[in-house]
Amino acid sequence: MNSTGNTTATLAGPNDRYERGLAVLRQVAGPEQSTVLDGFAEIAPDLTRFVVEFGYGDVYTRPGLTLRERQLATVAGLAALGNAAPQLRFHLAGALNVGCTRREIVETLIHVCLYAGFPAALNGLGVAREVFEAYPDTVSEEAEVATEGPDAAEATADRYRRGLTALTEIDGHAGEQVIASLEDIAPDLGRYVIEFAFGDVYSRTGLDLRTRELATVAMCTALGTVAPQLAVHIHGLLNVGGTEEEVVETITQMVGYAGFPAALNGIAVARTVFAERAAGQASTVSATES
Repeated sequence: MNSTGNTTATLAGPNDRYERGLAVLRQVAGPEQSTVLDGFAEIAPDLTRFVVEFGYGDVYTRPGLTLRERQLATVAGLAALGNAAPQLRFHLAGALNVGCTRREIVETLIHVCLYAGFPAALNGLGVAREVFEAYPDTVSEEAEVATEGPDAAEATADRYRRGLTALTEIDGHAGEQVIASLEDIAPDLGRYVIEFAFGDVYSRTGLDLRTRELATVAMCTALGTVAPQLAVHIHGLLNVGGTEEEVVETITQMVGYAGFPAALNGIAVARTVFAERAAGQASTVSATES
């Protein structure tokens, strides 16, 4: 693995998908090489081969995201789905194995509550607790879990202001449209979005905004029922420094966990967002030149 955590350069070579995939799987599984595939080779050997060849040999070795980013996206997607605890457990351990800290993992799981609800976040944290107990040697001062986000005094007084600032920075006009659409029917819900989602959660330390938006795009793709919100957060990822390639890679990463329909629908949303932004940039250039 290279210094950025991307496996592509080190694993490129002969087109042996299985061996390439197995090498990445061993990085994720760690030195014990215990995987969620153990015990399935006898009953479904072809399925286990597909997982190694396609999931790890084809998808995980793609450029565009580091192995750490792929693991955090996968943790977010699986936690949001809420129906794959064994796989979530494996990928939580995998996140530790490829260099993610406990704090990054916990912050990712806290972030899940915004898009999949508190039960999904709490269940994910329950699985994380089990994994952390099994990996005591991963504890370090840097990796200690944060217990709060913004300073407690500031958190009470300035949630709305802080949230509105974060909303504007991340989602820009798309986020403002969402809040405006709620004014005539559910203004309190709009206020909760600003105060809680952006003022409390997005403003926490432990993950930068780009990583939070990567996790959000992964969750919205995996859920498969929130295309408008996926569009908003694709804009958001691009607004905070993400690239179109990273959007596509995050959505593609979800193929193995939420299926091809979810990923194809996500790519359709991304295509629309990319076109909107390209048209907007062209209009700005035209207006400037005129």
